[in-house]
Amino acid sequence: MLKKEFAKLLNAQILVMDGAMGTQIQSKKLLEEDFRGELFKKYNKDLKGNYDLLNLTQPEIIKEIHKSFLDKGCDFIQTNTFNSSSISQKDYGLQEKAYELNLTGAKIAKEAVSEANSNAWVIGSIGPTNTTASISPDVTDPSKRNILFDELVISYRECIDGLMEGGVDFLMFETIFDTLNAKAGI
Repeated sequence: MLKKEFAKLLNAQILVMDGAMGTQIQSKKLLEEDFRGELFKKYNKDLKGNYDLLNLTQPEIIKEIHKSFLDKGCDFIQTNTFNSSSISQKDYGLQEKAYELNLTGAKIAKEAVSEANSNAWVIGSIGPTNTTASISPDVTDPSKRNILFDELVISYRECIDGLMEGGVDFLMFETIFDTLNAKAGI
């Protein structure tokens, strides 16, 4: 049903997707303690800038941003999960939260759609990670890799499982600069 509905709409009108979740979060001028929330109040690393963590610590802010896009008439909204892979979250020592970040990000977006009485679709956003499987990080050793293909597959699978369980309508791999990374996701 979704596929037929979507194809029909594509032929009938221009569809609008939200944009700039990160810019919207930046405009809130959140502090370190906002990123930590109660869940990570005593955590031993800085968390400011981990926008995806706000799914767990400040879900109402994320939902408010989604609703603002829906109020403008967006046909699609993207989950706040661009950096929710275990690979990306490793920078914060939160790789074990990857599934939960994706699941919660999807649920927040779906709740926003429901509360806004919208027919918008939710796109599960999957970012590129901060590693590359096909390019050596060391110019003196072209065979060196920071990550294995299978590690990427596992990380992307965790994202996809959380997003799908959370109820997204579509998945979107974003800004992947390495075709081998993209292959691992697909």
